[in-house]
Amino acid sequence: MTIKTFTFNPFQENSYLIYDETKEATYIDAGCLNNKEKEIVKGFIEDNNLILKRVINTHLHLDHQFGNKFLFDTYGIAPEACIEDEFLLDNIVSQAQSFGIPINEETQMLGAYITDNQTITFGHSSLQALHVPGHSPGSMAFYSEKNGILFAGDVLFQGSIGRTDLPKGDYATLITSITKKLLTLPDSTIVYCGHGPTTTIGNEKTNNPFL
Repeated sequence: MTIKTFTFNPFQENSYLIYDETKEATYIDAGCLNNKEKEIVKGFIEDNNLILKRVINTHLHLDHQFGNKFLFDTYGIAPEACIEDEFLLDNIVSQAQSFGIPINEETQMLGAYITDNQTITFGHSSLQALHVPGHSPGSMAFYSEKNGILFAGDVLFQGSIGRTDLPKGDYATLITSITKKLLTLPDSTIVYCGHGPTTTIGNEKTNNPFL
C-alpha cells in the first residue's frame, strides 16, 4: 500500500490518499479547501493514473471534510462516515465563518455509513473500521493489519490525544476508546494522525502523558 500525505487548510490537517498496485485509491479525510489545494490532489491522481474508488472520513469536523464536495463533483464519489457524526454537516458554513473561512458551496452529504468492524476494500487492499468515539461521537480509525498502519484521525496524536470540548465530545469515552481499541494493536503499528507527525502504538503506550 502506498500512502500519499497532504497537509491542507488553515488547520494543517493531514489528508491521506492511499492506493496499491491496482491503482485503485481511497481518500481519507479530504481537507483540500482552496483551488490550489484541490488542483494538487487532482494533479496527483492524474499523474499517477489513480482510480478513486472511495472517500472515507475518520470524523466530520469541518477541517477533515472540506474537500468532500470537490471530490464528489469531480469523481462522482460520495463520502462515507459514521452516522453518529452526520449532525456535524448541518452547520459547516457557519462553523467555517466563525474561523474566518468563507465557504460558498453546499455541504456534501454522505453516500454511505461506516460501521464498527466494517471492512473497507479497494484494489487488493482493505482497512478495518474501528469505532473510537470521544473526540466526536462518530470518530472512526482505519486499521490495516497487513501493512501495520492505523489512520487515527484526531483520536490519537504523537504525545497527545484529541480534544473533547467540541460538540458531543467526551474525555472519558475518548480514553476508553484509545485504551480498548487502539493500544491493543501491535506496538509496531504506525499511526497516521489527523494533525502532526506519525507515531507508533508502542511509543504512545510509553511516552504519551495522557495515557
